Amino acid sequence: MEIFFDFEKPIVILEKKLAELREIEKSDGVDFQDEIITLEKKLLKLIQETYSKLTTWQRVQLSRHPNRPYMLDYIEAIFPDFMELHGDRTFGDDGALVAGTANWDIKGKKTPVVIIGHQKGRTTKQKVERNFGMARPEGYRKAIRLFEMAERFRLPVITFIDTPGAYPGMDAEERGQSQAIAESIRAMFGLTVPTCAVIIGEGGSGGALAIGIGNCILMQEFSTYSVISPESCASILWSDSTLAERAAERLKITAKDLNEMKLIDSIIPEPSGGAHRNSKGAIESLNKTLLEQFGPWLKKNFQDASSEASAKIREARFEKFRKMGDFALKYE
Repeated sequence: MEIFFDFEKPIVILEKKLAELREIEKSDGVDFQDEIITLEKKLLKLIQETYSKLTTWQRVQLSRHPNRPYMLDYIEAIFPDFMELHGDRTFGDDGALVAGTANWDIKGKKTPVVIIGHQKGRTTKQKVERNFGMARPEGYRKAIRLFEMAERFRLPVITFIDTPGAYPGMDAEERGQSQAIAESIRAMFGLTVPTCAVIIGEGGSGGALAIGIGNCILMQEFSTYSVISPESCASILWSDSTLAERAAERLKITAKDLNEMKLIDSIIPEPSGGAHRNSKGAIESLNKTLLEQFGPWLKKNFQDASSEASAKIREARFEKFRKMGDFALKYE
């Protein structure tokens, strides 16, 4: 079943008309090329106009679209030799947070990297297995184990963030959810290898920040990154979750907002109409931006393996996050 939001309905209707016209032309042998070309131009213009004027709430909806490429879609295309590692060596494995090693092709040179990220799942069975991308403590302890391995073997770290937040269930709290998140943040801050965090969908609360401490932070055009979901924010501020659209505007959670506030380093452009309409284009764009933003950073800062150079990598990360709280009031 095709999934689309209300603001996308005119586009879907036009696409169906175009598909019907092509089918009639093919089955009946009637030449409709002029009409098809006219409709294609109209469709392209409609897509450009629609997605260039999105509200914050509409961007929130797109960040959650089930047809957006998930972490494993990017892994399969960009890191085909990815080897997944399981378990936290304490309790068990967490399907919501995937971790492993791979080789990243940088201008023909294979660079070993550690990859960690949230995975939501598409089918009902997968969503349950992945807990809808909400990691439990064992997921973040698995991440810590991989951070330690990256440090030991001098491997750069790339993380993919796509979660509504860490799992708030009783079992997660009993196993130390908040402590696991805090320790994951501390572990990532302490790394002396370069780190890059990429927000590919939802970046929600501490569940996202736990693997979001990057020397380089990238964000897809229609993704979101926030301390709290709009629904939860509305419930707290106005005791009414139906005011989520209003809360979304106040939270400043879009890539454009965060880039202007210098909380991220770069916006990853999405194909016309969003990543959910063109997965291949979204994957190519992400890899291109990752190479442009993080590739040179590796070359400049990771060739020197001395302790002094390693300390500079860690200090640069600290300094980056210290500056995030700076602002100036302007008086007239």
